[in-house]
Amino acid sequence: MDTDELEEILEGGTETQTIEFKAACDWSTEIFAKHILAMSNVRDGGYIIVGVDEGAGDAYVRQSLSSTQRDSFKIDEMRDQMTQHADPHVNFTVSFLTDNQGNQYSVIRVLPFDEVPVICRKDSTKTKKGIIYYRNRDRRAESAPVSNSSDMREIIMDATVKMMQKLKERGFVVVPADKQKLDEELEGL
Repeated sequence: MDTDELEEILEGGTETQTIEFKAACDWSTEIFAKHILAMSNVRDGGYIIVGVDEGAGDAYVRQSLSSTQRDSFKIDEMRDQMTQHADPHVNFTVSFLTDNQGNQYSVIRVLPFDEVPVICRKDSTKTKKGIIYYRNRDRRAESAPVSNSSDMREIIMDATVKMMQKLKERGFVVVPADKQKLDEELEGL
């Protein structure tokens, strides 16, 4: 993500399946674990933009991280702490961007799972062990436990496609049905 993309997202001022806003704060697994877990189970992953507070109504207000807050986002420590919350491990990066007004943000880029969906492996005040978190699309975007068949179907479909791609890379192929033989059998129907 670059400044232009950040500006576009901030101008849109809407949380989506792949965008989560958080007020300026220090890094804490209590605050971020559920969102990282949920975005890792979305097809394209997502972004958590820290430094945007929810204002009145549906408006979001730009803030700026303090240098102390910025310094708390240490990727190695963040990954070590998230390892305790995720099975399998989640993959994410952190970068720092400045908008056109000079406000500074921490942007956490969460990558989608590699082969199998990510399950929470630790209870906390905001997470529960054994739960698959997801960013829903059928109502206001939020990070929540999978609670309907539509969301579960999306996750299973993504996992199936990824597994098929991995098998293909290893030399396995799906043999297409013999079209001519099928046409002969169906002749006359």
